[in-house]
Amino acid sequence: MSTFKVIVICSALFASARGFGDKFRRKVSLELNPGLKPPASLPPGVALVHARGLGLNDTLHFLLCNHGAPALLLVHTNSTESEVKVDWPLFINSSSPGSLRVAPESSVQYSSALVFTRLWEYDDVNNTADPQQTAESSFYPPYELQNFIWSDQNATANQTDHMITLCGEAKTESFLNGSLCLKFSVFESAGRDQPWPSLLHNANSSQLNIWLDGVTPRGNCSRFVMEFQSVGDSGFQGRVDVRSSIDDEYTPSIFKVSEWVSSPLNSSGVWGFSQWKPVAYRKPSPVFEDATPCRHSPLVPVSRSPASTLVRAFFREHPQITGLNISFGVDQDPAFYSDTRYISWTVLMGMGDPPADSFSALIIIIIAVGLGTPLAIIIVGGVFVCVRKRMARSSGYEPIN
Repeated sequence: MSTFKVIVICSALFASARGFGDKFRRKVSLELNPGLKPPASLPPGVALVHARGLGLNDTLHFLLCNHGAPALLLVHTNSTESEVKVDWPLFINSSSPGSLRVAPESSVQYSSALVFTRLWEYDDVNNTADPQQTAESSFYPPYELQNFIWSDQNATANQTDHMITLCGEAKTESFLNGSLCLKFSVFESAGRDQPWPSLLHNANSSQLNIWLDGVTPRGNCSRFVMEFQSVGDSGFQGRVDVRSSIDDEYTPSIFKVSEWVSSPLNSSGVWGFSQWKPVAYRKPSPVFEDATPCRHSPLVPVSRSPASTLVRAFFREHPQITGLNISFGVDQDPAFYSDTRYISWTVLMGMGDPPADSFSALIIIIIAVGLGTPLAIIIVGGVFVCVRKRMARSSGYEPIN
């Protein structure tokens, strides 16, 4: 069999073994403001989005709400009959813990929320792209996301693809022609989006694509930092792991993935995660030159609960809260926000182990060629030498004893 055929067969076998074996599916449904009936009503542009992922013997509930600071809540139950219950008068007034619950409460196995609290802007005159090395005087007053005004979301809810887009703006002059948008997606099965960074997702995950568009920069060298917090049950601890890979087929030039995981105390097992590639993009339909690296800060404990109606409504007792910043850009990067007035970043949130990319077919073929070609040369060369020696012996005179 030729070397080429061996490589093709090996590549096909590897390809069939990588990611395609995940056949687990959930039945997904999406609804807005579950159980809300007149005369109760949310403020204009505000919504409670509920995505329900029904499994064989469990249910995932994802809830996204932009009442106060935008928050994405994940609740995992061991029941296929669990439901979201909202006391709407109390929920709208943000006055009572427990105004949102998942029933039966005994079925809840794990819950965690990701809250986007502030958007920082600073004038990076030294081009370090490091907020920790930037003087406080270079920072502008932050945009408090709890105070944003949100546009009507009904026209952007896609029930077929299970996604919805929420866009808001701050009450400042710099946001007159700009917006901060969040596109929320849930998935029935494993796969990946086509647009970069093409994160691998599965049926236990949801995705938020966040972009800042058209905001007038307040400095000549403006860069942005997104501040967000993780809110979860006590008894869990968070950490950020960074995994490396030699494969960048789906996210060119990016060989790492960051994972903010939640584990029980005194255990390394992962119950929940937020996952992202350390890259942002400066255009809605980017090419390679539009990518800019981003970095995360160390985790810090937070003593005060974020100003999120969803968090206050669901978590009754003192939850575990940690904070993290994502800064966009690297030192000596010649491109600032003012160049395109656009920046986008994507994060997954889900239950269990984060999705992990295996080697792509292209990388497998390259490895097979790199290892198979020298081996084939050695084998062919050895056979050739042995044949030549045997022919030399048979054609010459036999030695006389």
